[in-house]
Amino acid sequence: MPLHYVAWKKILAEWNCEFPEDKFYAWGGMPVVDIISTLNQEQGLDMPVAEIMKRKEAMYFDLIHELEAVPEVLEHIVESHGKVPFAVVSGSARDSVTKSLEALGILDKFDTLVCAGDYVKGKPDPEPFLMAAERLGVAPEDCLVFEDTEMGIQSATAAGMASVKILQPWERVK
Repeated sequence: MPLHYVAWKKILAEWNCEFPEDKFYAWGGMPVVDIISTLNQEQGLDMPVAEIMKRKEAMYFDLIHELEAVPEVLEHIVESHGKVPFAVVSGSARDSVTKSLEALGILDKFDTLVCAGDYVKGKPDPEPFLMAAERLGVAPEDCLVFEDTEMGIQSATAAGMASVKILQPWERVK
């Protein structure tokens, strides 16, 4: 998330578009198209959605070498791989999710990826998490979701899944 925010800030600054960090994290899990459209509407802007989306993702890919996993989550993935099925549920495009997991060296740990474009209703709707459970062949009530946004927690709860809130970087004890 922090690298995505850096990419957003650099691209949106060209349009004098404000995107406060607290709003960015509150909207975590929202598809990129919806973020740009909502910012346009809120700020009376006319940013070209497809162009901004493409440029934001390109900027993120330029920064991806700086990507760091949340240590406790990475530890859980490594220790539990092969014992329980894993999915990623994201509001990001599939190429962004795939490249992020490749950069961390953990793409092979996931049985399925549910990304923007795979579902109609994004977080906080339960659809993305229900789709992941179905793909994994696991009942929703047997799923445990690790989520870093409130919108994601709401989505998991609406899907009938237990969840663990991953703290944002500034909330973590160093």
